[in-house]
Amino acid sequence: QVQLVESGGGLVQAGGSLRLSCAASGPTLSMGWFRQAPGKERVIVAAISWSGSTTYYADSVKGRFTISRNNDKNTLYLQMNSLKPEDTAIYYCAAHKKSVTVVIATDEYDYWGLGTQVTVSS
Repeated sequence: QVQLVESGGGLVQAGGSLRLSCAASGPTLSMGWFRQAPGKERVIVAAISWSGSTTYYADSVKGRFTISRNNDKNTLYLQMNSLKPEDTAIYYCAAHKKSVTVVIATDEYDYWGLGTQVTVSS
């Protein structure tokens, strides 16, 4: 069992930046960031392979967000730049317990954090 704890969320003005972190209690394989806005389903934002060599981004965040990881520290990151009000959501990190390659499907992830709120004001 792996515990995941997100941090780094907050309130920021449009055009600003935030860096989210996800600390894992132990080594993890494929990981991802997801977000859920009020009244909407949880959707993928970005995903990364175990090695960090392969990444995936949702079209809505391409060119603005960067996912990365430090396996020595068991930590996943999401650098978010040029934030928009539509980025407002609870952001969750997730880990897959078997796959080393990028996993995109929400329901394929095994471990989830409790989330961190990101609010972007206009």
